[in-house]
Amino acid sequence: MSLTENTASCPYDKNNPYVARMTERMRLSKPGGQKETFHFAIDLGDSGITYESGDSLGVYPRNAPQDVADILRAIGAAGDEFVRLPKVEDDVYLVDALATQLSLAGPTRKFLEFIAERATNPVEKDKAAALLAPEQTEACSDFLFQREYIDLLQEFPSAKPTPQELVGFLRKLMPRLYSIASSPVKYPKEVQLCVAVVRYETNGRKRNGVCSSFLAERVEVGHSEIPIFVTSSHFKLPADPKSDVIMVGPGTGIAPFRAFLQERAMTKAPGRNWVFFGDQRRSCDFLYCDEWEHYLHDGTLTRLDLAFSRDQEFKIYVQDRLRENAAELWSWLKSGAYFYVCGDAKRMAKDVDAALQHIAVEQGGLTPEAAVEFFKDMKKQKRYQRDVY
Repeated sequence: MSLTENTASCPYDKNNPYVARMTERMRLSKPGGQKETFHFAIDLGDSGITYESGDSLGVYPRNAPQDVADILRAIGAAGDEFVRLPKVEDDVYLVDALATQLSLAGPTRKFLEFIAERATNPVEKDKAAALLAPEQTEACSDFLFQREYIDLLQEFPSAKPTPQELVGFLRKLMPRLYSIASSPVKYPKEVQLCVAVVRYETNGRKRNGVCSSFLAERVEVGHSEIPIFVTSSHFKLPADPKSDVIMVGPGTGIAPFRAFLQERAMTKAPGRNWVFFGDQRRSCDFLYCDEWEHYLHDGTLTRLDLAFSRDQEFKIYVQDRLRENAAELWSWLKSGAYFYVCGDAKRMAKDVDAALQHIAVEQGGLTPEAAVEFFKDMKKQKRYQRDVY
């Protein structure tokens, strides 16, 4: 997703976000699954903010209060100390800086060097120094990757930084970008999101994604302030509504395609629509299932192919469904269909691309080299678009 700001004549952007409020929070995933996926609706009010299907919403989160409290306790601060931040005109309270301005994750080698120099406990000083040894570069990187700042503050308590020293090491808390899951044709005054709550464990500690847990757990519907802005995207529906559209969006990658289908239905676009959706279990993770069934019934959605990886002995993914439907898929592509994919860049998007190359060779009789060129041409024509992250 791009961080390019919306170019519409609107006063709100990344540097001047609009303070919005959430009007709806609904859990999409069912109990019994491994994922927690939510639908959020955020009111645009009288902001004048406009967006297009395929755009993204930037959200500035707040750090969890417990994480802030742990930091304050570790450095022996009350929170009402004033600190100075880069590019901020006035001093701010430490507690506010930690809550809304600074990232508490990603400790740096420089901070470990500070610890090695400042620690008064010999054991702590030796441990930090050993990690910083030239031959331990990889081990040091692994050590830091598994930790957040609170871990180092608690593991090396004798190297107690002052509030100003600590904030000098912390990076700026950046906005998170989410593909918008609604069409402005249907919802001109609000944006809707489809977000999975990020949960993981490092260094024996349970962690939560800062923004996903903020939206799911800490925002009070109708009351809490959420700084937001819209970012324009290259990810757009075809200009010609008669064009056919193939959409591949496993998990929350389905978000922009929900927007696309809403728009195609509202504008009565005559082109065919084919969606490939996948997740872990149909009983728990079939996001927006009622809406897809509705679009199938009214003819907006021509085909819906599903891949639930954990519902059978062997895992099935969206790229497998592409291969299973190779002949028809190739027919659509050769007839001028647009192909879209949204979601994980590291594995899924690469596997989808590999499946397309295979289909072009198998069904189109192309050489592997010619298949590569075929999809390069599609990208140049903006018929093959990816929103991956």
